[in-house]
Amino acid sequence: MNMTMTTPMTGTSELAPGDMLDNYRIDRIVARSGMAVLFKATDTRNGRPVAIKVPHADLEADPVLFERFKREQEIGIELDHPGVVKTFDREERSRVYMVLEWVEGRLLRQLLDQERKLPGNFPIARAVHITQGICDALDYMHKHGVVHRDLKPENIMVDDQDNIKLIDFGIAMKEDARRLTFVNMSAAMGTPDYISPEQVKGQRGDQRSDIYALGIMFYEMLTGEVPFTGSNPLVVMNDRLQKDPKPARKLNPQISPALQEVLDRALEREPRKRYSTAADMSWDIDHPEQVEVQESARKPRLKGLRLPETRKLMLYVGLGLVPVMLFGLMLLLAKR
Repeated sequence: MNMTMTTPMTGTSELAPGDMLDNYRIDRIVARSGMAVLFKATDTRNGRPVAIKVPHADLEADPVLFERFKREQEIGIELDHPGVVKTFDREERSRVYMVLEWVEGRLLRQLLDQERKLPGNFPIARAVHITQGICDALDYMHKHGVVHRDLKPENIMVDDQDNIKLIDFGIAMKEDARRLTFVNMSAAMGTPDYISPEQVKGQRGDQRSDIYALGIMFYEMLTGEVPFTGSNPLVVMNDRLQKDPKPARKLNPQISPALQEVLDRALEREPRKRYSTAADMSWDIDHPEQVEVQESARKPRLKGLRLPETRKLMLYVGLGLVPVMLFGLMLLLAKR
């Protein structure tokens, strides 16, 4: 999509409540990110509340980030599903910005943080309902060739009826689009707690990467914990390449063997062993009586592994180099 500007970008610092941006009256700042500022605004033509995403002033000077912003808008305009935040088509504008539907509700992160302060765990039925909603939205996206790549509780809105909307497609990807190179490690890869093993390895990822992130969120809703924790993001990502998560049933005995099996399959380290579609995961959640339950406790993959000594040594050396390589990459990006 051709995005023309009639005036140069001058940053977002001048925008304040009460200011006008074309036909939109700025009401308040909602959030800030490394790429943009999100405002709540009102369309003065019809009184409709909207969200406006205005990129930072220096984004135009970075062709990669600017291309990413345009791609995010294109993806948002193309998608039309009740579980995905709607991006309104471009009209004649004085500068580059996105107009999105205003979504009432709370972030899934806020709900999880609230539940941790209450006795007991996030109700299983509620976790199942929310997860099914995310599966439905993901299945629609994936069928349209879009991978979110940064699924996390901070990017999911939940309304009073526990209906969901996926938001923030800042690093989403069209499967047939060329790859963009990023100068920010977290922007290129996603969020450490929810990133898939293949993304940790620097691979592009596909719809099964989204399913892995959903598996982590489902695990977190059911247990109150993420499956991998550590003192820093490198430790978390390294553990993801080497360890299996603690069985969720050990943290919450109310979880059925069938739901445990769903979690195990969604959180497989090898993408080929995961659910191939979000619809498949949803079907298993909806039909627990037909889920084939494997051994209740999976054996650690590295323990007792029978390999020739040379191959075993090479395997351990390779795994040990992963955090070193990630640290070096972070240093290089920090210098840039």
